Amino acid sequence: MEKLLTNYFETGAMILFGVGFVTLLLHNNLIKKIIGMNIMDTAVFLFFIAKGSIKGKEAPIVTGVHKGIEGYINPIPTALMLTGIVVAVSVTAFALALTVKIYEKYGTVELDEMMKMRGD
Repeated sequence: MEKLLTNYFETGAMILFGVGFVTLLLHNNLIKKIIGMNIMDTAVFLFFIAKGSIKGKEAPIVTGVHKGIEGYINPIPTALMLTGIVVAVSVTAFALALTVKIYEKYGTVELDEMMKMRGD
């Protein structure tokens, strides 16, 4: 229990991921599913950025005295998360565009109602 309280960024990321996962599973509304997916994305980004940060080390920008390799954090996880954020925004935009097209065809964004209309 103590580790959960000392690693509060990781704990928050796990809680956020759970909230997003439950939202994705339990709701039939497509917009709510997209929001759940975005919450899960954000949780993953928070988790990896929290793991990439090391107390006592700085960003790899040399100002003044060079501290050696041990004095700086690895910039690759942060760069990967920035790329992941761009991809997540693109996927969200695409999913919302598909939702608009689905709404134009079926007149609803509820999955149960769409299945009834299709006869499945």
